[in-house]
Amino acid sequence: MGRDDLVISARSIFLNKGNRRKFSLFTLIIVSVIVLSLEFFKIGPINQFRSVTKDAVFKTSYIISLPFLSLKNVYYGVSDFLKIYEENKQIKNMNSNIAELKYENQFLKEENIRLNALIDEKTLFSDNYHVTNILLDQQSPYLRSIVINKGFKHNIKIGSAVRNGSYLIGKVVEVNYLTSRVLLINDLNSKIPVIIEPNGISAIVSGNGSKFNGDIEYLPEKNQVEEGHVVYTSGADGIISSGIPIGKITIKNSKKFVKFFADFDQIKYVKVYFKK
Repeated sequence: MGRDDLVISARSIFLNKGNRRKFSLFTLIIVSVIVLSLEFFKIGPINQFRSVTKDAVFKTSYIISLPFLSLKNVYYGVSDFLKIYEENKQIKNMNSNIAELKYENQFLKEENIRLNALIDEKTLFSDNYHVTNILLDQQSPYLRSIVINKGFKHNIKIGSAVRNGSYLIGKVVEVNYLTSRVLLINDLNSKIPVIIEPNGISAIVSGNGSKFNGDIEYLPEKNQVEEGHVVYTSGADGIISSGIPIGKITIKNSKKFVKFFADFDQIKYVKVYFKK
């Protein structure tokens, strides 16, 4: 066999597909063994070569990942922008609704003032109030009243509404120069005209000495008062303003009560309303 024939035979061996695969696999194994062997050499050019190779791999990986990181940041940035945009639209709608309710409420208040003027209704209704502390709390099974440190010097009058927060707890029944006595709504002598919503049913809340609930009197025979309905002052007495929450309806043994919103054991300060 001549030299040319040997070269042709070698080329045909490497050009064969199966041989190429075997050669590639063999080459990869040899390279892998060499790379792994380099980890055992910590000195000399090999160590430097290994360090440079690792730096090159790390830098290359970082550079390759930059576009993907940029795309990821852009994606999340656009998502956050769209989310903020939607939230902004919702807030604008909420603000618009609040503004509408505000104007509607203002209109109803002005309309109520005009109607009261037409019927010449004289009341002690007022938005003015004093925040005052309790001087004396009568602890008695029959008498439920408190003494506050505001009197007619502070424009307090008999019948003035007294609240704990937003809830009605009683009305002024005695006024002195610097102090006043408040009859609580759970006193046996307390009678408060109320309206029960959502059906607008009128009734009377009477105290029964309990700290937790009061009696509902003068309900229509065929009424639609149900558990959970809210009880407000009706203002029918012309003294206490309407719409002050008192409690919710509870039913026990087919009898209806009002469960007071106010916790009479925790009252330390009250708001007493007055008219200038």
